[in-house]
Amino acid sequence: MILSPRKERTLFDMNTNQFTATQERIIQAKNGWVMLLSLFGLLIGDIALLIYSVNEHSVVFLILSVLLIPVTIILLTGFFTLQPNEGRVLILFGAYRGTVRESGFHWGNPFYSNGKALEPGEAQRKTSGTPRASAARHKISLRARTLNGDKLKVNDKRGNPIEIAAVVVWRVSDTAQASFDVDDYQKYVETQSETALRHLASVYAYDHGEENETTLRSGVDEVSQALRKELQERLAKAGVAVDEARLTHLAYAPEIAQAMLRRQQAEAVIAARQKIVHGAVTMVEMALKDLAEKQVVHLDDERKAAMVSNLMVVLCGESEVHPVINTGTLYN
Repeated sequence: MILSPRKERTLFDMNTNQFTATQERIIQAKNGWVMLLSLFGLLIGDIALLIYSVNEHSVVFLILSVLLIPVTIILLTGFFTLQPNEGRVLILFGAYRGTVRESGFHWGNPFYSNGKALEPGEAQRKTSGTPRASAARHKISLRARTLNGDKLKVNDKRGNPIEIAAVVVWRVSDTAQASFDVDDYQKYVETQSETALRHLASVYAYDHGEENETTLRSGVDEVSQALRKELQERLAKAGVAVDEARLTHLAYAPEIAQAMLRRQQAEAVIAARQKIVHGAVTMVEMALKDLAEKQVVHLDDERKAAMVSNLMVVLCGESEVHPVINTGTLYN
């Protein structure tokens, strides 16, 4: 019994080439246990009819019983099971009839198409938890899957070569689109994920962007959201929903890594020096102010300059300072 009518959306119409996206239609398959009992009763009745036709020498009943045997055998091939978060696409003589998503033991038309053969190279997948393409009767897993992408060498917004990788958590949301709108939806996810990641890396700078500019290193959350949005737009055609997309690796390419490391070290040293000098100036200012307010000692400009110089050397110097004690007067 079909629960929702068939719908098709036209995506584009360019000259004479028209592409239509098939929308999933949920249908309810017959209960497998009920059909099993019914077919078992039909088989018992057929055997009884065969015995009766032989005993009564009835040609009509004999032919009928013989014909019912292959029919019963064919009907017995219509049973199938679905696990939780698994769906079966029903195709009858090339026409899409619907998708069964309810888990359990079911029975359907025995002439529904079985799964396609495994193509060369499809056995090895980078996507974890991916079922084989030869799964019987067009079964499609609806579970969340993880695509752990390889490291890619791309140029960022400023042209610097960087290495970047991402992990994508995705699942099939529309079994009809995944089956009919793309040739291989799993390979499609892999290819489009790599393409989206390359495009994302070229839009953002690795670091040191302009004021309030989002970079790959500083704006991880913003970049991840942008990657997920772009992936969702690209993969919607294949009936795939992207649950999460995040960067897992980000670094400069080996050929410029040493130069960039030296630049970062220099920037770190400069930043540290700025803090040290700022702190030293503040401490000297506090020392002079406290000495003047408490009238501990009166210093002229020359002595203040000498004191400031000595304190700055002590506070900003990298090596340990050894003080020289003056045993004479303040001015000797």
